[in-house]
Amino acid sequence: MLPTAAAALAVCVAVCVAVCVAVAVGAALPAAPPLRHRLARAALRRAAGWQRRRLELRGTEVRRSQERRLRRLLLPAEAAAGSDAFRESHPVKPSGAEGAPGGQGAPVPLLGPWALLRSCWAADPPLQGALLYLDALCTAFPQALALRGTALFCWAPGGPRAPAGWPLPTLYCTPAAAGAVPSRAAALQVQLLFALRERGLRALEAGLASELYDALAALRAGWPGLAEDLALGRLSPQLELPEGARRRLQGLLAPDAARAAELRAECARGFEGIVRRLWPQLQVVVVGTAHGGEQLYSDALRQADCKGLPFYCPFYRAAGALLGVNLWPEEPSARFLLCPDWAFCEFLPCPAEGQTATATALLGELWEGREYALVLTARPGEYRRRAGEVLRVAGFHKQCPMVEPVRRESQTLSVRGESIPEERFLQSLRRAVGLWPGARLVDYVCAESTLLGASSGACAPHYQVFVELRGLRDLSEGQRYKLDHCLQEDFPVYKSFRFKGSIGPLRLHLVAAGAFARLREAVGSPLPMPRVLRERRLLSAIQNAVVS
Repeated sequence: MLPTAAAALAVCVAVCVAVCVAVAVGAALPAAPPLRHRLARAALRRAAGWQRRRLELRGTEVRRSQERRLRRLLLPAEAAAGSDAFRESHPVKPSGAEGAPGGQGAPVPLLGPWALLRSCWAADPPLQGALLYLDALCTAFPQALALRGTALFCWAPGGPRAPAGWPLPTLYCTPAAAGAVPSRAAALQVQLLFALRERGLRALEAGLASELYDALAALRAGWPGLAEDLALGRLSPQLELPEGARRRLQGLLAPDAARAAELRAECARGFEGIVRRLWPQLQVVVVGTAHGGEQLYSDALRQADCKGLPFYCPFYRAAGALLGVNLWPEEPSARFLLCPDWAFCEFLPCPAEGQTATATALLGELWEGREYALVLTARPGEYRRRAGEVLRVAGFHKQCPMVEPVRRESQTLSVRGESIPEERFLQSLRRAVGLWPGARLVDYVCAESTLLGASSGACAPHYQVFVELRGLRDLSEGQRYKLDHCLQEDFPVYKSFRFKGSIGPLRLHLVAAGAFARLREAVGSPLPMPRVLRERRLLSAIQNAVVS
């Protein structure tokens, strides 16, 4: 049954009263953060309940919701014509640069009673998404919204970025300034130190899976120094920090010899399952982006450091726009419900080989199991732009599709039009590594030889592949050829070009340990790991680490 206007108004008023009480109590009782936290959490969960009901309603009228969203994005003269006329008058544009990853897309907004009240009738995707996240997280993991119970790992050199639960800042034990320092490695190490101080953590949250992966790699490599820093209540003198940031962060630390001793004891036992041993009350790992180029890190964390913990990826973003939310935290594979109020979405069917798709489908016209390239109208003036992502429809919740990201179009290898997508290249690479006795894949990137320019030589265009391995210090020519052979078996078009000599042999390079962490620092912004390098400076950075 549809909620009445009176019921909607009553909920809005109740939410605002609760928030106002929380703010008033916070002002009157500055020494009672637990009370402030409980009041704010209760108010936000009430608002989240309203947003959930609103989403369920919009899910029964997808076409109407999409038309409303489009009208808000268009000029008045265009809005009256409807979506069919809009699609006829605006051609689909190619994708631009990759947008910000999930959980890293925007500065932390200000939140007050008016913002919550307005969200009850106006589409405000960042706030709606955050409220739905807090509600889903608390429903699945009841202790996850504890005061200072979440440690945040994210690097945002341009200033603080909104974590998943930004409307409830008392959720986090991590100072915002820790993620804004210029050095990525220093930011993650400082955040790790603040996380280690809190034994009672209930959740670890990272903007990218690679950020948590690198923070835990710093723990493995430098735990004796971290234990000393905990015991002394200091920031390591070796950390590259601006003096002002160091002074502010240092003021938040205090010596903790007992926790330092616990850290030494647990790390001395080894690192498999170390996360659950260091934080015994931990319930969940929240990762803003864990698919695409980040999947390798997510898999590694699940199998080793974070073994036994559920992973929850709450949001789906593309081209910098928030598009969907994952309402099922306990499910092992992430499915994102595309919210009809958040952007006007079109879908270009991925054609069979030799065919070309020209007409787009709308949100309510998709087929389960099929793959589509996403076309977005998410901001005024930016009409019908390809988002550079391919999605698979995994099912439906009412009329809204639930999707799984499949690949990034910009990460396709192609020197002769053969088009090898990143997820299928990784499958071939893993199969080849399985043929090298004792080897385990740690990380990889690729480049097309054209990026090398004249330094690629006079040979035919080819792939350059850089890998970090465990268990092997060198590769024979026979082992190197196995990857090229696997690609030929998996991609007949590639095999045909190799046979004709129009694509040259793949060049495989082994790089030193830690090379990919330095590459992620060189990228310079918190974006998902690129698997096909398109910038000469990034290619040079990984070439400098080649050992074989």
